[in-house]
Amino acid sequence: MQRDQALELLKSAGMSGYEAKAYVALLVADEPLNGYEVAKASGVPRSTVYESLGKLVGRGAAFEVNHPGNGTAYVALPSEALVGRLRRDLSSTIDGLAAVLPRLGGPRDAHLVQHVHGLDGVLERAIDVIEAAASVVFASVWPDEIEQLRPSFERAVERGVDVSLITFGTLDQPIGRTYEHHYSEPDVVLERLGCRIFTVVADRDAVVIGGVDRSEAWGMWSDDPAVALVAAEYVRHDIALQLIGDRLREAGLEQFWRTDPELERLRASAAVIDSLRDPG
Repeated sequence: MQRDQALELLKSAGMSGYEAKAYVALLVADEPLNGYEVAKASGVPRSTVYESLGKLVGRGAAFEVNHPGNGTAYVALPSEALVGRLRRDLSSTIDGLAAVLPRLGGPRDAHLVQHVHGLDGVLERAIDVIEAAASVVFASVWPDEIEQLRPSFERAVERGVDVSLITFGTLDQPIGRTYEHHYSEPDVVLERLGCRIFTVVADRDAVVIGGVDRSEAWGMWSDDPAVALVAAEYVRHDIALQLIGDRLREAGLEQFWRTDPELERLRASAAVIDSLRDPG
């Protein structure tokens, strides 16, 4: 199982299937092997094993050695060194793309709205938005989803992005400027909406709005500035209400918040309609 996972990851890192098999065979052997031995241990055909080994040597993932009585043999670059080399190569590639790709594309005449299905798909689009942020991120999130988004939020903070989160529930470790809903308890919100709604918007340029219930997840991504602006203002407004509420708590705000009939009317009409879950 671990070998299969290692092979798939090595292929994702740029090795061919035969190169990955040959490298793993050398790594497991932990001693020099000649071409015949690599083919036997890895399942790489003998007709192509030397080509695969040559490519490994060319990329620095293996080395040729003279082995007494065994002719030319091969040893694997230690796994820690290979991971470090791949990380550096990938980082260099990404830095190069970041410098070159923006010069190739101009501003689009049209803006997009994309419907996204499934929790993984929605969260991946949210990560795309966070990773592309240059200056500001506003997000309304739940602890259930935050851990998958946390690395991207933290990287954004590290590169100087002003990250403001408002959460339905307590985070064990706050990120950036983190605020918690004190007047809209998560259980009450779930009962009224029927799902967990979360919003992530960056630079007022792109936004993901998603919903998660017991059986499904759905959402939308857009780079329409009007949609992003509305989403950012929604989150900013929510944060502002919490700050105002904290200042006015002693003046009886909680009683007003829980019993005022006009507020209750607004809350009662907030349930998510089925057409949002399945936009077709």
